[in-house]
Amino acid sequence: MNFKKTIVLILAGGRGLRIKRITNQIPKPLIKFNNKPILTIILNNIAKYNFKKIIILAGYKGSQIYKKYHNEYFNFNKVECLIEKKRLGTFGAIINIKKKLTQNFIVVNGDTLFNANLENFLKFNLTKKKIVMMITKNHHYKENKKLTNLNINKKNEIQISNKKKFINSGVYLISKTILKKKLCNKSSLETEIIPDLIKNKSTFGIIENKKLIDIGTNSNLSYAKKNISKEIKKPAIFLDRDGVINYDYGYVHKYNDFKFKKHVIKALKFLSIKDIYIFIVTNQSGIARGLFQKKDFYKLHIKIKDFLLKKKIFIHDVRFSPFHVDGIIKKYRKISGYRKPGNLMIEELFKDWNIIRKKSFMIGDSLSDRAAATKSKLYFEFAKPNLYKQVKKICKDLKIQ
Repeated sequence: MNFKKTIVLILAGGRGLRIKRITNQIPKPLIKFNNKPILTIILNNIAKYNFKKIIILAGYKGSQIYKKYHNEYFNFNKVECLIEKKRLGTFGAIINIKKKLTQNFIVVNGDTLFNANLENFLKFNLTKKKIVMMITKNHHYKENKKLTNLNINKKNEIQISNKKKFINSGVYLISKTILKKKLCNKSSLETEIIPDLIKNKSTFGIIENKKLIDIGTNSNLSYAKKNISKEIKKPAIFLDRDGVINYDYGYVHKYNDFKFKKHVIKALKFLSIKDIYIFIVTNQSGIARGLFQKKDFYKLHIKIKDFLLKKKIFIHDVRFSPFHVDGIIKKYRKISGYRKPGNLMIEELFKDWNIIRKKSFMIGDSLSDRAAATKSKLYFEFAKPNLYKQVKKICKDLKIQ
């Protein structure tokens, strides 16, 4: 399985009747936590990887979801939003786009937060099985009766169990062969398709030691509001790129010219183990100057992500400013608060992510980096020769556990 050839489907079509006091106005996936829609939080989690495409399957009040996410990019992953014309159910929505699904694909719920390690899917071969389900311990859910009584045997097959050890997480790897004609009359993935596959011993299972955050009922929504910050709010490091992460040869935009500085990989690995958000904020006036194009910047960073993912290092997000007042490309020739010393790149990350500001910091190599950090009230240091020792000391000083 190759993630770069894999499509991720986000199921976001439900009506949310059990919380209709809220969903009368907005669809469930747009309910906000810490002023961020849960769907944005889900997309941020998924976009740590490089996928062929992320497709949101919207239904109820789908135009609101379409307007916010269609053709947007999350960490270089393109998002497409499709709205069903009539209610199709979770499996019906998948069948509706089966022509797009030429490879095995990943499915996640658009109203359930589960920070799964999707790389665990890579070890499974779906030649004989139809689906791999991620399951987790049921910590508190009582009202949700969908696949809450699960267990796993020595062959890694999912079983129905009276002991109710595990609950379905709503994250799946699904074989393209599931889209056979004889199944097309069924509409629900969780109540029709998956129970049948379990009975036929056609499901693998992965136990993930993560908490499930569901918002489909009033009690679950209340729990989510109280507990979601514990799962997603973290310290962050904001890194300038050229001269900090890589050697600055001047307007670096090709992967062959991108050389990591000594100790940087070790530093990034340390930050990943500490579960700190890693953000890159970089001025890229070479785009305004016509030296390279936006697509070249994207291509470079997708390759950087691929390289780091093999080392289990996640770059959670990248923000760049293509603007410069002396640029020759008209749409980028202007003064912008996104270009450092402006701090709009940093503040957008605070808007889109759940970050503990007082435990976050920035490392750069210029006065403009320091000015941007100061405006955002971030602790700042200039890059030192050994970035690993530097970030390790900063984490100790800021008491980041």
